[in-house]
Formats: sequence, structure tokens, C-alpha cells
Amino acid sequence: MPEFGKYTKELKKLISEAEHILLICHINPDGDAIGAMLAMRRWIMSQDKEATMISPNALQKFLLWMKDVDKVLDFHHSPGEGARLINEADLIIMVDFNTSSRMGKAEQLVISSGARKVMIDHHPDPGNFADLIISDVSRSSTSELVYFLVNGMEGTEFSDSDFITAVYVGIITDTGNFEHGYYTGDTMRTVGHLLDMGVDKERIHDHIFSNFSADRIRLKGFALHSRMVVHPELHTAYIWLTKEDLERFRHVKGDTEGFANVLLTMQGIVLSVLFVERTGFVKMSLRSKGSFNANELSRKCFNGGGHRNAAGGEMKGTIHEVVNHFENTLPSFRSELEEAAKEMIR
Repeated sequence: MPEFGKYTKELKKLISEAEHILLICHINPDGDAIGAMLAMRRWIMSQDKEATMISPNALQKFLLWMKDVDKVLDFHHSPGEGARLINEADLIIMVDFNTSSRMGKAEQLVISSGARKVMIDHHPDPGNFADLIISDVSRSSTSELVYFLVNGMEGTEFSDSDFITAVYVGIITDTGNFEHGYYTGDTMRTVGHLLDMGVDKERIHDHIFSNFSADRIRLKGFALHSRMVVHPELHTAYIWLTKEDLERFRHVKGDTEGFANVLLTMQGIVLSVLFVERTGFVKMSLRSKGSFNANELSRKCFNGGGHRNAAGGEMKGTIHEVVNHFENTLPSFRSELEEAAKEMIR
């Protein structure tokens, strides 16, 4: 855990000196990326500063209800305007990623910018592409980290309603409503403070966890019935979905969110993977229980990364080629899978 006093003092100084502040999150932003970015912007605005926001591509539908999310520029849709904002910035704050490639097509513009750069993130092994790196892997989410940073800069609890909503969204999405991921007593105390300050958890949960289309429910049923593979001897289960499957159920961005988590509810399963076919490549979402390191498997097999119990990656090829690669690689992790499974029943 870093010494927050040092970081809050330096971050507050950078913000106070900046004229044009830009916040940017990672490609395919999740609830934590957007929550952290919106929360950081709310505090910056409370300091009589303005900040623009960029996402490398479009946001998922379940996040579109959030206050000021309409002010996030989609770089993929508006690269010219995005380039202008990056070039104008004298301070760029990068949230919820630690590898510059996660900025997609905005990467080179940001890296070559003469602006001061800050990274705020909770993933392991941060890259060295920022002037100030605030990295804390002990936090459940970047949003939780932003909460502590802002309160450190504020000197007291910052109770702005949009700020606490954004932080809460980041925490519950990155932990799957506390069903997976890493969280600590500090995380739960933070959530308690947010509830005490009046965060509307019923409304937030309804938007995030109870707002699915009929097509999404049908896709989930199809995936579990027709595209689920279970290897009980390796304590692993996975789902694979083709481009045609997605088209059949009129898939929209975010529809497969949480599918991998469902597989971990099976007895004896400590690793679950969701394979989703795109044009020319396949995206993977990995989830694990206990000591099994999904991050390590993702790094070794799919050039991906993440956390011990939640990781992602992608690989060029068809869905069948990528799944075959996974099937051939999986037995090399047998001992780690068996050990994790034993730990779960002790």
C-alpha cells in the first residue's frame, strides 16, 4: 500500500497548476474505469477546475444512466476531436490501466503529448509511461483508490452525491457485487461510508444488475445449454460463443458481462473462461477462485493480464483455433488447479 500523503500532495499540486486537464480510461471501459474517471472529474470540478474525458471506444449500455457520462468523448467515433483534446491538455490523468496499449488508437497521441501524465490504477506491474504513478494492488478497484486519494486531497470526506455514486459503481462492478475479485475490510468500510452518505444502492443495483434485455437472457440460456464445456478433472469450465451466436441473439455491447462468473458457482470449479469471437480474433474473460492465478494463465497463453482472480486477453484466430489452444495448454496448469480446488474444500 503506497504512502498516500506523498501522492495526494503531488497530485493536488499538478491539478492546481494545470489549465487543461484530460481524463482517459481504457478501451472497452467497465464500471470501474468509468466510475473512477467520473469520480475524479467531480472532485476536480469542486476545485473550480474543468476536465474533459475520453474513452478509447463506446461505453457499455448499462453505464449510460450515470451523471455526466454523456460528456465522455468516444475517441473511436470522434478521433479528430479526441486528438484536439489530447493536444490541448497540459495534464493527462489515466485511470484503471497500467499498459499504454490499453488506450487503443489514442495511445500514441497521449504518449507523445508534452503534458504531465498521471496513472491511477490498481492492477499489478504498472508500466513506466507516466510522470506520477499511483498504483495500489491492495484496492478492490481504481474507484476505491480514487476515493482514498480524493479524501486525502480534500482533508475530509468528500460527500458529493455524484462522486459517491461513481465510486460505488466502480467498486460493485469490479467485485461483481462482492461475488468475485479482490476486496478487503477497507473496501467494505468504504462501502459503509458511501451508504452512510446516502448513496442510492437500490437504484444503482437496478441499473447495473437488473436491466437486461430479453435477448440477453436468451443468449445466456443458450450459452449455458449449448456452448458450455466442463472439465471436472481440471476443475475448469468455459463458454464459447461464435460471431453467428451473437448475431442470432442481437448481441449488444455488455450482453456477455458476468457470464464467466456463473460457471464458478458449479461445485469443484475454480477456473472459468468466456471465449467470444470477433472479426479476426477472440476475446477471453477469465475468472478463478482461491489461489489459482488467472492473471498468470492469461499472460502466458493470451498476452493478457489482470488480477489473480479476474483477467482478460485476446488472441488472433477463429473461435475453434483459440479454444483448441486453450484445451492444449490447460493440462500444464493441472497441479495449480488441483491445489486451488483442495483449498476450497478445506
